[in-house]
Amino acid sequence: MNPVKIIKNGIIDENPTFVQVIGMCPTLAVTSSAINGLGMGLSTLAVLACSNLVISLIRKFVPDEARIPCYVVVIASFVTIVEMLLNAYAPESLVKALGVYIPLIVVNCIILARAEAFAGKNGPIASLFDGIGMGLGFTFALFVLGAVREFLGNGSLLGYTILPEAFPRTLVMILPPGAFLTLAFLMVLVNKLRSGKSE
Repeated sequence: MNPVKIIKNGIIDENPTFVQVIGMCPTLAVTSSAINGLGMGLSTLAVLACSNLVISLIRKFVPDEARIPCYVVVIASFVTIVEMLLNAYAPESLVKALGVYIPLIVVNCIILARAEAFAGKNGPIASLFDGIGMGLGFTFALFVLGAVREFLGNGSLLGYTILPEAFPRTLVMILPPGAFLTLAFLMVLVNKLRSGKSE
């Protein structure tokens, strides 16, 4: 399999957020700012890539009855490593914003779906690139969602004020309803672009 095609598949053709509509809990919960979306996306990318690689390497040695529990143990190990690294090196505000959603990566359906659908059936290199592609697609979606919400809700981007104070803020955009509205509009836009390309 072509690594570039596998990565493109994760970013565009099978984007976890905009196309497959999976992993919605962190997508809606942590994207009140672009930096939060980026932090969550990169954390998920690291777990996806590493767990896909390891699951692909051990898949032939794991009996079918123990497949899912073994996958969860592998994923949980990488989530623990990512969480420890975030606690040690990431800004405290980011760690606080991501909060409980980092440990919940263990049960994120993107990770389990890719372990079951791809890593459990393909070789290590293809599985690694699948994890990178899906992780990049998820990171892109969370970053764009967070950037739009932060810009409309706070008038800033990545913490830097862009709009003057006189410009009205739409505070609902950084609240939960804003996450649903922004996601809906972005999904319409992405699907429109995708359908235009296929025609």
